[in-house]
Amino acid sequence: MGSTGPSTTQEVYYLPLNDAGHPDVPGGYIYLPAPTDPVYIVRFAIEGTSSICREGSLWVNIPMKGENFNRHAFHEFKARLHPDFNQTLHVDVPIYFAGAFAFYTTYTPLPDFSSAGAAPPKPTKTETFYIDVEPRLTVNGAVLPIDSLSIFSVISKLMGEYPKDWERHLRGIGQREYNMVHFTPLMQRGSSNSPYSMYDQLTFDPACFPNGENDVATMISSMEKNHGLLGLTDVVWNHTANNSKWLEAHPEAGYNIETAPWLEAALELDNALLQYGTDLAKYGLPTELKSADDLQRIMDGIKPYCLDLVNIWEYYVVKVSRDAQAAVDAWTSGLTKGDKQVEGASNWSTTQIVEFLRANALIGGHEFAGRFHRSVDPNVAAALLTSVFGHSDTNLRPIALDAITAWLNVLNVPYYNEYDADVAIIKQQVQDRVRYLRLDDDGPKLGPINKEHAFIESYFTRLPLNETTRKHNPKALFLVNNGWVWAADAMRDNAGSSSRSYLRRQVIVWGDCVKLRYGKRPEDNPYLWDFMTRYTRLMAKYFAGFRIDNCHSTPLHVAEYLLDQARNVRPDLAVFAELFTGDEKMDYVFVKRLGLSALIREAMQAWSTQEVSRLVHMHSGRPIGSFEVDTISSSKSTKPSAATTGINVSLAAVNGSLAETTEIGHNIRQSPVHALFMDCTHDNEVPAQKRDARDTLPNAALVNMCACATGSVMGYDEIYPKLINLVSEPRLYQSSFSDHEVKIGAGRGGIGRIKKLLNQIHTFMGRHGYDETFIHHEGEYITVHRMHPKTRKGYFTVAHTAFPGYGEGHGTLTPVHLGGTKAKLIGSWKLEVDVSLSAKRAVSDDPSFLRGLPSSVSHLSGVGLENKADEAVITMPSHFPPGSIAIFETWIPAAEHSEGLDQYVTNGATQAFAECSLIDLNFILYRSEPEERDASGGKDGVYAIPGHGSLVYAGLQGWWSCLRDVVRYNKLGHPICNHLREGTWAMDYIVGRLERMSKHKEYTSLSKPAAWLRSRFDAIRKIPTFLRPRYFALVVQAAYDAAWARGMELLCDDVQYGQGFVQSLAMVSVQMTGYMPSASLVPSESVPSMAAGLPHFTSSWARCWGRDIFISLRGLYLATGRYSDAHSHIMAFASVLKHGMIPNLLSDGKLPRYNSRDSIWFFMQCIQDYTKMVPNGLEILKEKVARRFLPYDDTYFDFDDPRAYSKESTIEEIIQETLQRHATGLSFREANAGPKLDMQMKDEGFNIEIHVDWKTGIIFGGNQSNCGTWMDKMGESDRAGSRGVPGTPRDGAPVEITGLLASTLTWVAELHERGQYQFEGVTTEDGNSITFKAWASRLQDNFERCYYVPQDSSQDRFYDVNSAIVNRRGIYKDLYRSGKEYEDYQLRPNFPIAMTVAPQLFTPEKALGALEMADKYLRGPTGMATLDPSDLNYRPYYINSEDSTDFSTSKGRNYHQGPEWIWPTGFFLRALLKFDLMRKSTKAERTEAFQQITRRLEGCKVAIRESPWAGLAELTQKNGEYCGDSWLSRGHDNQYLGAGHRYLDPLELPVAETIHPIHATTPDQEEYEGYQDPDDPFNTGEVQGEPW
Repeated sequence: MGSTGPSTTQEVYYLPLNDAGHPDVPGGYIYLPAPTDPVYIVRFAIEGTSSICREGSLWVNIPMKGENFNRHAFHEFKARLHPDFNQTLHVDVPIYFAGAFAFYTTYTPLPDFSSAGAAPPKPTKTETFYIDVEPRLTVNGAVLPIDSLSIFSVISKLMGEYPKDWERHLRGIGQREYNMVHFTPLMQRGSSNSPYSMYDQLTFDPACFPNGENDVATMISSMEKNHGLLGLTDVVWNHTANNSKWLEAHPEAGYNIETAPWLEAALELDNALLQYGTDLAKYGLPTELKSADDLQRIMDGIKPYCLDLVNIWEYYVVKVSRDAQAAVDAWTSGLTKGDKQVEGASNWSTTQIVEFLRANALIGGHEFAGRFHRSVDPNVAAALLTSVFGHSDTNLRPIALDAITAWLNVLNVPYYNEYDADVAIIKQQVQDRVRYLRLDDDGPKLGPINKEHAFIESYFTRLPLNETTRKHNPKALFLVNNGWVWAADAMRDNAGSSSRSYLRRQVIVWGDCVKLRYGKRPEDNPYLWDFMTRYTRLMAKYFAGFRIDNCHSTPLHVAEYLLDQARNVRPDLAVFAELFTGDEKMDYVFVKRLGLSALIREAMQAWSTQEVSRLVHMHSGRPIGSFEVDTISSSKSTKPSAATTGINVSLAAVNGSLAETTEIGHNIRQSPVHALFMDCTHDNEVPAQKRDARDTLPNAALVNMCACATGSVMGYDEIYPKLINLVSEPRLYQSSFSDHEVKIGAGRGGIGRIKKLLNQIHTFMGRHGYDETFIHHEGEYITVHRMHPKTRKGYFTVAHTAFPGYGEGHGTLTPVHLGGTKAKLIGSWKLEVDVSLSAKRAVSDDPSFLRGLPSSVSHLSGVGLENKADEAVITMPSHFPPGSIAIFETWIPAAEHSEGLDQYVTNGATQAFAECSLIDLNFILYRSEPEERDASGGKDGVYAIPGHGSLVYAGLQGWWSCLRDVVRYNKLGHPICNHLREGTWAMDYIVGRLERMSKHKEYTSLSKPAAWLRSRFDAIRKIPTFLRPRYFALVVQAAYDAAWARGMELLCDDVQYGQGFVQSLAMVSVQMTGYMPSASLVPSESVPSMAAGLPHFTSSWARCWGRDIFISLRGLYLATGRYSDAHSHIMAFASVLKHGMIPNLLSDGKLPRYNSRDSIWFFMQCIQDYTKMVPNGLEILKEKVARRFLPYDDTYFDFDDPRAYSKESTIEEIIQETLQRHATGLSFREANAGPKLDMQMKDEGFNIEIHVDWKTGIIFGGNQSNCGTWMDKMGESDRAGSRGVPGTPRDGAPVEITGLLASTLTWVAELHERGQYQFEGVTTEDGNSITFKAWASRLQDNFERCYYVPQDSSQDRFYDVNSAIVNRRGIYKDLYRSGKEYEDYQLRPNFPIAMTVAPQLFTPEKALGALEMADKYLRGPTGMATLDPSDLNYRPYYINSEDSTDFSTSKGRNYHQGPEWIWPTGFFLRALLKFDLMRKSTKAERTEAFQQITRRLEGCKVAIRESPWAGLAELTQKNGEYCGDSWLSRGHDNQYLGAGHRYLDPLELPVAETIHPIHATTPDQEEYEGYQDPDDPFNTGEVQGEPW
């Protein structure tokens, strides 16, 4: 093994996948930075319990080093997506290349659970998801992030003579600090002379580049080396010039009547409209439109002189005469089809007959091809005729012909309607287009209708007839022209078979461009795909970026293919697109699949200052003070290996030694679609046209302050008077900035000198990550402050916009106060432009050159700047007219920390919390309102945030629960952020409570966390208030993470190295356990104790409940390794044993209340679990405990009575006393019985009776006036008459008590046999002795006879069943021999408790069947319904505050009559696993059993993750609906409303026990031994898999 090499840094981007295999990333858009050296990795994180881990594979097409990207070549990660019930699985993929990559997962869904077995489901595949990686652009060795680009557009054909003029202009562009030039297409142009109508895509324009490709290569090289410019060009994949020579040889490259027969009708109409325009004079119609009346006259003639002549309706309908005759001929010949379908047709109505023909006989019904393409199958029609008229008869033929003709005429009615609707659209479209072209003021006003300017623009190019074209079918020579359709579906081909846009004249056509037809794959049009591939690769050879022209009309699969070709030539290719889908979701589709670097956006689209402000805000990155999502990046050292990381070994090995790697982790931020924000494009009208020419300067300044790529166009800086017509403009560019050195400052001839400064600042900010911005709009002013998120250096710009009517401006800008900031004025300028008619005429009349309007940029004086101690104040002078800007440099002194403020406020947290105990963490992280009040003597409570409300905890969890989504989604407007900006009270509170508590002897370890927090908050106090939320969140999360990590260190390995869900559940033990002045386990001293629930069962008498503690103890203490806490609680309750019972309410041992029959049995189970799970756990049996009451004596006395604690018993003796007292029977009245003890209870309810039926060994107890089990809701309503009437008395023998009894008896019997328990049995009330083994055997023999309700009623005679009142079969009774017999037979979630602790009582097949019933009828998303929904008493909505006359629900009496409680879910899942495993033999089957459990935990995972309490609610309403009276979210102080994380153990247990089946002394050792396979990943915790 090699020695450890030098340390390296590894950046990791975390990509978690949820249970469905979807990326769990805010917004769902995965955008990663450019590749780095050394490479960073994407870490797919998948919970080992996820559904996609079932026979799962992750498929990723990200190429490895040395590989070329192939979209269809996916690497399979199979070995790594195996079920793992201990860990989150990681698949690490290094990123070597930029581009658009894809991933998906395949897996086999988990079959539905069935006791009888289920058919295995088929493998499935998730949808495909995309990862976009930014290209790494460099110029002269310097990296240019996309957001640092300053792009300059030129219309290439106007650049002049190459190389002289080109070089001159390029030098001027470079001098202005642009770093990329966008060239309109440089290829040979077609007859229209438009750059976008290319004659030959493989030939550079010889007019520009005499030496062709060599000139282009020379130019690109010179641009980068001499001027610091990269090249960007348009790629046009949609169309080619209508005179492209290659089309004559390959007309199949377009949509013609041969390749697209559905366009035939559109061609016929096009021809007819053109002819109509030619014949207007012939029909006496005007040929020059001067009014709307002229237009209307022409439109009135379209139908008779155009549409009626070409009979377009024939493309819609069935040809009746043809198809009617064919049907009769087939009938005559006996050629029928589908005879059975038409039986009885003689009784059908005409409507029925016609709809039958439409559904069964119509051919071509949904297509649109040639004339009369729709037809009726004659054989089906013949069958119909046979059914109606019988077999063919000569005399009947005329009648049959008439009948079928009539039917077909009716059949045609909707098709004629379809035609009429299309004609209406056609006429409207033609009218609107002609009006625009000839009448509208904003149209071209083409003048007379003649050959030069036809009536309509032709939708088709007609190829010339020559030697080449004569070889083709004549139909192939009519090629549809390209164009766009208003508000069209971007995913729909407007010339495809499913569209009628060309027929309906809805296309705004480009008559010089033929639309290209790719088909679905290269094989559909080999020549075209190859030709455009060569063109694309040629462009990628020379240009660093593409602008996809008309991207929204480019078929996605075509763009993907061609971009793949381009990226194989140039992997780091920047790709921009004009995308006008009109749908943000659709924009994302294009961006994700194509890996678009940015979408082109245009500032000149804004019509007001307010709209400019909105656009600038949209493209300005994150707001200043945004939250940092990378707090996960606290470094950790690892030694990577190919097997665990997926990285090639060569990455981890340095000179043959394994390098120690420090990981720097990043969460993937929510990312918008990136923008290329242009101050003006070559398609936009310029400021002199749309606004005020003076707005050229402020508009440019505002655009360049944006945190995205920005751009401009030749003529903008020069202030050209109007938009250049890129098709018809013959003049060449002229710019003073191309002819002289460009220096920053004032001057004439445009804004180029200031643009140089703006570009410098923009590129600098983009390169260095200045991605936070604040925009303020005030009247005509916009201010933009952009800064670095860590150094807090920035730039501040004031812009006075200029729109028509602003004149010299209206009002001034309110003084700007930059809190905590220092500023320095870089400069202020105003733009003045001569827009007089003479000036415009002089410019426009130049026959040779394009020139800008006369203009000057001059310095402005009087800008006020005062740097005060705590702020910078900026004031604008009285003369700061529209068209003015001021630029400042800013910095924040308080952020200039030696190690960086971000680093300082987060470093050292781990060390600060390193000495904290779990009890310390209870105070640091949690403490609900009552706990905080109790601990502070009523002085302090949880913190209340104005506008938000009180936090759920006083500790850090309360703060983080509030901040979690605020940080994740950057909610800077949240009330907590406003509160933090307003003052430092939150920081004072957090530090103050820790400092005060650290003075107490139990909490001295809090001094270090308090000191760390104070020092960090002190640093934050100095920074500007607008940054306070960000840094506060950084400190709180650092402290929270450190405290959480410390908790993990102190809990057992199963938790520390377990999955997040396990850890979250385990931390509930920290929530629940702490010191409480008003409550302790013993009366004489303060001892940490477990709260029954939060927030209200936390202090005084309500804190420690015997039942709650011992239902929870196994999960909260034993499964987490908190053995001493388990021990102290067992000993405390053992000390108060009385009547053979432990108290339901402990009350420090001072006033214990003994009214729960089940608490003692949960207690006994926990002692048993303790002996099996804790090392040397059996020793507890010999430990002695002082007794609060005298052994075997029911006498009650106060805790300070001399008899109290005067006697001792061992735990062994406590167990024996419990069993003996129950064996002889219990009969007592509660001490202090009466209204003062329980104001709801009837008098007889205080009487406790318990006895054993020795025929069965079952313990019975309770009465109809008390409720001695966990379903303990007492009626309280006088209005409903329910006071004192329990909702669920559950007297008799509850099934769970019987199971717990059996578990205890079996255990002590085994201990006795091993000599570890001195007692052999007990004495019954009649003096007889019975051994524990015999008692357990008696239970075993009678259990199913007493409790099981057979599936088959014929078997009832073998069971103690009253068939008449059975509601549901195949279940176990909830009770045996209760006071209301029907309650015995109710399906409730209690029998799984018995199954879990005493599986020996159950027949496995019957047990599985009953569990299946519970799974189907009781299990909800998180909890178990407390009553069968089919039961007449089912009331699933618990509203404790209801005081109605409804006996069932008033005052929440239905607490346990349907609402879904969480804690029984755990026992249900344990039982389900236990019995499911009994029938499993193979590794795959056992794995499936575990997966059935984890799938049923999904709702709980979501609940605990989303809960502000970081725990699980007590209950929900039906189907998991929110319960407003459940303790978790509302503070109802009601002693019966279980608070906090009540009864959590059983839910934790299937996680702690079944997901972590590694306890050496588990009570189910034999069961688990069956699947302790060393190769099973869920036992070893290993992540296995092949390296890349």
